[in-house]
Amino acid sequence: MTNTQQRLDVLLREAEQAHRAGDRPRANAAFRDVLAIVPGHPVALNALGMAALGQDDRLAAEYFSQAAQSDPAATPLWMNLASAYRGLGDADAERDALNQALAIDQRNLMANVRLAELLDRIGDTATSAFRWGGVVTIVQSMPDRSPALEDLLALASDRIARHTQTLADDVESAMRPLRETTNSGHTRRFDACVDTMLGRRRVYAPAPHGLHFPFLPADEFFAREHFPWLADLEAATPAILAELQALLAAPATEFVPYVAMAPGTPANLWSPLNNSDNWSARYLSRYGVRDDAVCARCPQTAALLDSLPLADIPGRAPTAFFSVLKPGTHLPPHTGVSNIRSVVHLPLIVPDHCGFRVGGETREWRVGEAFVFDDTIEHEAWNDSASIRAVLIVDVWNPYLTTDETAMLRHLFGTLGNKLGGGSDVAE
Repeated sequence: MTNTQQRLDVLLREAEQAHRAGDRPRANAAFRDVLAIVPGHPVALNALGMAALGQDDRLAAEYFSQAAQSDPAATPLWMNLASAYRGLGDADAERDALNQALAIDQRNLMANVRLAELLDRIGDTATSAFRWGGVVTIVQSMPDRSPALEDLLALASDRIARHTQTLADDVESAMRPLRETTNSGHTRRFDACVDTMLGRRRVYAPAPHGLHFPFLPADEFFAREHFPWLADLEAATPAILAELQALLAAPATEFVPYVAMAPGTPANLWSPLNNSDNWSARYLSRYGVRDDAVCARCPQTAALLDSLPLADIPGRAPTAFFSVLKPGTHLPPHTGVSNIRSVVHLPLIVPDHCGFRVGGETREWRVGEAFVFDDTIEHEAWNDSASIRAVLIVDVWNPYLTTDETAMLRHLFGTLGNKLGGGSDVAE
């Protein structure tokens, strides 16, 4: 060991002892002696910067800047430099120092927090929300979080929520003139776009577990204008309901469990409902095969269905049935078999506390108000009431298919249907 190194070691020990004893003048003097020997010594420069911080932030910034230049991979030096610039009110220099710290470690929690706070102070709310989002991600990834980290998570989440609400208010204000002159039924997709932009809605892609017809628009609930016959279906609600009530008054064997898995089927999300009457069905038609006995007991419903342009796919569709959910039943999130069809719901018996979600949109069933949705987009249903919920469910073609395409599909399945396979279907 050289004499110079020995002298440095002595001075650093002396400075440390003085610092622990609270003798700042003596510690500072020892660190300055270190700098006389090694002008760019980062430990001495950082210590003198810390001594000046809050008292003379300009001097502190000079010390920290020299220290960071001497040891640019030391994140604490850049953080300390950012503190000095914050004291000086130099937002640009503070941001540069914090960005240097994040360039070393982009998951540095405090660097992200302090940059988010800085962006809040200078009014850059959009970038601030992004940084607070990073804070949430980092904290959520930490196991066994301390109360202080939970408080930080709550703070970050609150800042994001405030930014989102402010932006939502700005969007609403900006769009108000157009909304006043635009048909409210024509804003659904735009509203979904805004909700997605604001992080209030997730975009769900179709995920059929059978046939996927490419390039069809992915829409959770289809616009009514695609189905001009919906009004006729809705007008028949009283007659259809009366026929359903007659079926419900018959022996319980009239309705069968909707989920009936083949023996040996591996456990899956439908196992809790397998062979359960919590979700039951009475079919007027199934996979294109009409149940004449049920149709004879529901003549008005059957006649109406015969008048509708239902999907007619040999061996596959249409399926039309009364679907009954018992109290407390929840159908888990799932997707259907193919997007070549759409699914119609005509609500018939709907107590309170029932709901239906397709993708990012949740709707309540209302008796006599039909809607059509793409069941290859994740959806779920629930009945949290004390009585049954009943819906008429019918298959129709996807409205975006052309006449030629439906003709080709009918021919394909009519010719090779038994060779094309398929999948078990769950429709609600």
